[in-house]
Amino acid sequence: MKITAGGVVAAEWTKFSSLRSTWITTGISIVLLIAFGMIASASISGDASAVDLALSGSTLAALSVGVLGALLGASEYTTGMIRATLAAVPRRLPVLWSKSVVAGLATLIAMTAGSFAAFALGSAVLNDDVGGLSLGDDGVLRALFGAGLYIGLVGVLGVALGVLVRSSAGAIAILAGALLIVPGLAALLPDAISEAINPYLTSNAGSAVMALTHGDGTLAPWTGLAVFAGYVALTLAAAAYRLKKSDA
Repeated sequence: MKITAGGVVAAEWTKFSSLRSTWITTGISIVLLIAFGMIASASISGDASAVDLALSGSTLAALSVGVLGALLGASEYTTGMIRATLAAVPRRLPVLWSKSVVAGLATLIAMTAGSFAAFALGSAVLNDDVGGLSLGDDGVLRALFGAGLYIGLVGVLGVALGVLVRSSAGAIAILAGALLIVPGLAALLPDAISEAINPYLTSNAGSAVMALTHGDGTLAPWTGLAVFAGYVALTLAAAAYRLKKSDA
């Protein structure tokens, strides 16, 4: 029986969609995005824009999506099912690409919808001291679609880390470190060093596409997303090398 790319993608989608944890984690990610956006919109005033407030939950949502990707990438190694998968797809690499496509597209769609919902509901409870925005205002659609793209890429990063380290716990720890801990530690460095590297750190670069306005110390929206996509591509390349060269 001939193995096709579509067949491998369909098989990975079946694995992904048949797990209860997939739906629970995706649901939690959307709830976090919307709930934190509404809370911030209702309670925070000052220089923040309505879009920035609505997307306040994006960091936690991204971490949740990354955990989902890591589980998809590493769970078969934990259970030993990876041997059956690679026996069915002996070329190996289509398995990684298919897992990445499934996780990336599913989370992209879910998180884009969640971002628009967070903006709509956040606007409905927006603090009176913050000016409202509409979808037609400059940068709003880019920020909302960008949030879906960034968080979707985090899902792919989770898959790549899961396949690379072959441990759900290890992949999740690395992901949390890259998204949360390293940017925090960078802030403790001398100002000259911190200001030079901060814009290029994973979460700072990726989240630039969600910001409505940008200061001197941040990357332009699509430049930031491209830098983050580069990190994802490098991790995928490392995962592909290990998958191809080492035993399951």
